Amino acid sequence: MNRLCILGSTGSIGTQALDIVRERKEEYKIIALTANKNVELLIEQAKEFRPNYVVIMDESKKNYLKDKLVNYEIEVLTGMEGLEYVASLNEVDIVLTAVVGMIGLRPTVRAIRSKKRIALANKETMVVAGEIIKKELEEYKAEIIPVDSEHNAIFQSLQGNKKEAVRRIILTASGGPFRGYKKEELKDVTPEMAIKHPRWNMGKKISVDSATLMNKALEVIEAHWLFDLDYDKIDVIIHPQSIIHSMVEYIDGSIIAQLGVTDMKLPIKYALEYPCRTNNISSYLDLKSVAKLTFEEADAETFECLNLGYQAGKIGGSMPTVLNAANEEAVRLFLEGKISFLEIPKLIQASMENHKVEYNLTIERIIEIEKLTRNYINELIK
Repeated sequence: MNRLCILGSTGSIGTQALDIVRERKEEYKIIALTANKNVELLIEQAKEFRPNYVVIMDESKKNYLKDKLVNYEIEVLTGMEGLEYVASLNEVDIVLTAVVGMIGLRPTVRAIRSKKRIALANKETMVVAGEIIKKELEEYKAEIIPVDSEHNAIFQSLQGNKKEAVRRIILTASGGPFRGYKKEELKDVTPEMAIKHPRWNMGKKISVDSATLMNKALEVIEAHWLFDLDYDKIDVIIHPQSIIHSMVEYIDGSIIAQLGVTDMKLPIKYALEYPCRTNNISSYLDLKSVAKLTFEEADAETFECLNLGYQAGKIGGSMPTVLNAANEEAVRLFLEGKISFLEIPKLIQASMENHKVEYNLTIERIIEIEKLTRNYINELIK
């Protein structure tokens, strides 16, 4: 019996994780569910899965949530304090961090210090605090299994091999909805166009990141920390079919890849059940129906966010925090119709150029730098 705490149960990853639980009720017990603002869906989930705790980040909805669950023996908590509390519960075995953004950092650290397995679907945690997270993992003997399809594929492809034998890892990218476009063609992109991902069903923010290739930029930094590899050993390649989820090339010339259908339930399930493999609850990949697998070079000239990610990662220190915070704020402004699609990388670059890099960071200082970056961007657009 795997006892789960799902941080972000109402989002794309969280709801798909609950699909897995629904299919495997005898193997899972939900201890805690959390949501940001989607209180109605959280109520539905709580009534179905009967967790011990629910957490709503929006504290104004606490009383409403308590009223709706008054006949259920479920404790209602709120805010960051609630997230950190449920992530460290003794009765929890696995914490699935499926929240979006910096909000995942503190509860992930608490889960590590409580020696949990963390199924990590929150890129930002490793991007902004990779060095801190690595030290915490070593000190508290906790483990992270990546949920992102690309990092999960790398994790699987590394099994049974030594780091010294790795020549490079290759992160695949679908190319997003604007693959093959040039800058001139991106001038009039709308939020509605940007969130229509050709392969994956994701939230709005992550879909925009895929459209700008910022998702790959963040994944490069995340891979650096997850797999302890230099940036010159991390490549990105466009693979429109999204059948190969990523690859590892070894020094003997062999390339090991992980293939599968485009369904996030596969990497979620692997992370929750590792090192076991149980019967699939999704569809199986029919290789005969795959007409071809193609690969293209990533167009970093058009999609500038990719190069910005490599730059921030190589500089290190506080620069990835600035990259991530600037991107989150720029994407929010774009989705609200306040800036254009092409202004997203411009704002990120301006923020990076304005920032004086700091090293030997604490979590508190990372959060301060994140706020300063957001403030800087909002001053810029005035």
